[in-house]
Amino acid sequence: MRRTLAAALAASALGGMVATPAPAADSVATRDSFRIGSDGVSCSAQFNALDKRLGTMFDRAYALTCRDAAAPVGAALVLRRAIALPVVMAGQECAPEASAVVAGIGAVRMIRCHDRAASLDYLRYGIDRGAKHYVVEGLAGYDSALRLALASLVNDRPQPGTVRVATTEVSDLAAFASIQAGALDTGSARIEGYLRNNGGRYAESAEFFDSIAERQGNDAVLKAETWANQGLQQSNLGNAAAARGLFDKAQALISPSDPVLMRLLRNYRAIAELNRQQPSDALVRLAEPMPEVVRDDDRDALGRGLINEPVSLELNSDSADARRLRALDSALTPAERSDVLDGQALALTGTAHRQLKRYAEAERELAEAGRRIRGVREGTIESASWMLSDIAQEQALLAEDRGDGMGARARYDEAIAILEKSLPDSPALLSARARKASMLGRLGDRAGARALFRDVVAQASSVPDGGSTLRGLLEPYLAMLADAPDAAAAGEAFAAAQARQRPGVAQTQAVLARQFSEGSDEASALFRLSLARTREIARAQQEVADLQARPQPTAAVLQSVAAAQSNLAALRAEQTGLQARLSAFPRYQALSRSQVDLTELQQRLKPGEAYWQLIDTASRDYALFVTPTSARLYRTGSDRAGLADDVRALRDTIARTDQGQVVTDPFDVARSAALFTRLMGPIAPALGQVSHLIVEPDGALLQLPVSVLVSDPATLAAYQARQRLPGADEYDYRGIAWLGRGREISTAVSARSFLDVRAIAASKAHRLYLGLGDNAVPGALPVAAVTDECEWPLSAWQAPISPAELKLGERRFGPGRSELITGAAFSDTALLSDRELGDFRVLHFATHGLVTAPRPDCPPRPALLTSFGGAGSDGLLSFKEIFDLHLDADVVILSACDTAGLATIAASREAGVTSGGNYALDGLVRAFVGAGARSVVASHWPVPDDYGATGRLMGGLLGAKPGEPLAAALRDAQAGLMDDPKTSHPFYWAAFIILGDGAKPLLPAGSLPPQQVASLPERRR
Repeated sequence: MRRTLAAALAASALGGMVATPAPAADSVATRDSFRIGSDGVSCSAQFNALDKRLGTMFDRAYALTCRDAAAPVGAALVLRRAIALPVVMAGQECAPEASAVVAGIGAVRMIRCHDRAASLDYLRYGIDRGAKHYVVEGLAGYDSALRLALASLVNDRPQPGTVRVATTEVSDLAAFASIQAGALDTGSARIEGYLRNNGGRYAESAEFFDSIAERQGNDAVLKAETWANQGLQQSNLGNAAAARGLFDKAQALISPSDPVLMRLLRNYRAIAELNRQQPSDALVRLAEPMPEVVRDDDRDALGRGLINEPVSLELNSDSADARRLRALDSALTPAERSDVLDGQALALTGTAHRQLKRYAEAERELAEAGRRIRGVREGTIESASWMLSDIAQEQALLAEDRGDGMGARARYDEAIAILEKSLPDSPALLSARARKASMLGRLGDRAGARALFRDVVAQASSVPDGGSTLRGLLEPYLAMLADAPDAAAAGEAFAAAQARQRPGVAQTQAVLARQFSEGSDEASALFRLSLARTREIARAQQEVADLQARPQPTAAVLQSVAAAQSNLAALRAEQTGLQARLSAFPRYQALSRSQVDLTELQQRLKPGEAYWQLIDTASRDYALFVTPTSARLYRTGSDRAGLADDVRALRDTIARTDQGQVVTDPFDVARSAALFTRLMGPIAPALGQVSHLIVEPDGALLQLPVSVLVSDPATLAAYQARQRLPGADEYDYRGIAWLGRGREISTAVSARSFLDVRAIAASKAHRLYLGLGDNAVPGALPVAAVTDECEWPLSAWQAPISPAELKLGERRFGPGRSELITGAAFSDTALLSDRELGDFRVLHFATHGLVTAPRPDCPPRPALLTSFGGAGSDGLLSFKEIFDLHLDADVVILSACDTAGLATIAASREAGVTSGGNYALDGLVRAFVGAGARSVVASHWPVPDDYGATGRLMGGLLGAKPGEPLAAALRDAQAGLMDDPKTSHPFYWAAFIILGDGAKPLLPAGSLPPQQVASLPERRR
């Protein structure tokens, strides 16, 4: 594994060149942006060249942005002329100027103003130091950020401190980057995109280039560069097919005579091949001939009136940003940029040769690449620092390959020192340290390696995009910890597993936990309104992008674009104001921690409970098993590819589609038993003491409920012996020791989200049960419902799910406490306008879930099928529309649908969700969690009505006594089906999972009258 690691990911940052000098250590004066504070809510200062108060080339202005504030929360100025503080804005009333003390700089001038219309307070700080005059202004709710920004500018280095402001999201740095990108002009956004790319913050970089793509108009040069960079981000994030498509789109717009973009795209394609671990293909890309470069003599010819094709390309570009790209008015000339790109190409060639064990060639090429890059402006451009760091890391691997351990250490230290100076607190620095730790382990210094890995994991939570960077780099650490006998190993592994990027559902649940936390009604109302505005902004951004993407916009379209942009600006301003008002409430000023200490998890587990987490890595899977009194990390007997094969094979024997029909084959119990042994064999004895197992799956296991694993090989042997008897029924699985037999099972997407859901107070809804389903059968699709070839056909509405289980629920919960919405009343338009949905503790949907796509070439857009309603109805409750429901539910049950599927990134954005798409359990489940469901009962495959299987499962679930754990009710209902020869196949009983805390009851104790409780049937324990 070591020899293929190379600089594939580190070198993937190579590409963009920012024509600014490499900054002095910690100086903010020469940076385009810097972080405000050292912890708490993420805020940053972004250079703003458009501030009208700038007077000279020595003046500086910054926009101050904070996570979840959709517009800048303030501004900062460093001027060579004095500026008065008491400048009263329209509609504001200001108090007299006063004095304040700011940590790190002492006494400053201050003025406070109030905007009555918006009910917002504003602050302005000022201080003079010699010829420089510093002013910071902004929303009073962000006072901690304003003070830290001022101190950072006065001291010319980022100041440590905690930013304590309101936040409505958790650990979503890509969404924050999207907000920042929208606040900048395209030129500044481009620079910021490259800076994040250089630092390894690929998801954030993608947001900046996405923002440029939305605003670029019809400039071919900018489009090509943007698509090329989007392709690089997709490659860095592991999406090879998407990367190729974007590269091809960029190639179609680039002139073959363009010396800069041709080189840029050549290098990006080579990086993509290295990311795929295909060094030979990378060498083919790097050997492609490149066009000539515009040199100084060409510019002399231009002065004499002669224009060659490369210069013509520069002059004919449509925008100022593109002309800066072409470097006619940039600090870097096209010749210099081409020279750096050629130096980068030589470094990539050295990387490929090292991976192919051609060490002499690699050593020569890497040394020459470093020399060439240092030769451009003496290596002082910002891009030189991270390129030279990557080259040093490649040389470290080369030294190690040759047995030179001391040389390898020295080279890694050199690479780290470069990044500590030029890109502190970056994923690139985190990555370099993790790679050095791996090398120390390979060289036998396990103590040093473990200590460095421990530091890297601790730093990851404060490094933007650090989690996704570390996802592929922590396997050596986990292997080390699995071999360690000490008690601290499990805790370190638990922290390392959480350091990897969390899925979108975990973020949604963390927000939900805060939304339902105790506090004032006003704070909760502001919080919910802020969430709504955040999603409206995401939708408005998508609307603007869609309108601007039309190839030949009419006057009406241009008018719509202007209106949409105006609406977006108003939403951003309103949402930022809401955040500032929310900051007045202390419980929203501290960011919820994204990680959980192992001791905290153990303290929150109840007797008889255990938490099992799978950690999927490239070559070997690991697992953590945690009980209230013990914790263990171990190697499983499976790897990523093998687990995927096992899951696929087991799923196919449960349910597969053949010519449009669902087919059930004999379940592969032997493979299931073998998979249990590989995944849980080392903890099998301890599982016998576990009554509630909380599972955090990873990789392919996200697609399979663990309840179908065969936990006792003796029962497998008995089944196999039975099959050798005459007339044996191979579909009769009675007697099999399933992992789900006699055991409650919950599914979690992260430890943090599980504990958050466990801590959420119960619903305050006064009614118990709402059943929805049995759609009306249409004779034809309404004309308005058919917009393109990716719509579902009429047949999707022709076989509604029987309402029998809904009627069962209605009877069990009693009149006045329950309600059914079926037939024509069960329409998407009616549900979206129903403000009483939040009055029910349990919502039960018995309808088809459409989570795949109607055709293979169409994107999946998760939805629940409904009746057709009034104007605008499409007969579907979409992913986006589910988010818009107003729920206060303890449980949402999604019956008779495949609802644990995925949502595409496009569907997420249409829903107004700025992160997610292709995340674990990120389909309808996440939408209902976001709408206000604490737990969701969802299915991995459509459950059949044969033998009353669905009704029996739902009857058992809905028949839970008040106060009885939800998972216990599902366990007992499944047991009844396991013991029936007709339904003992997992197809009938295993589809449903509980996402959330299954130890919570379906209904709290005392929610049904005693006589009604007494009428509920007793079930086996």
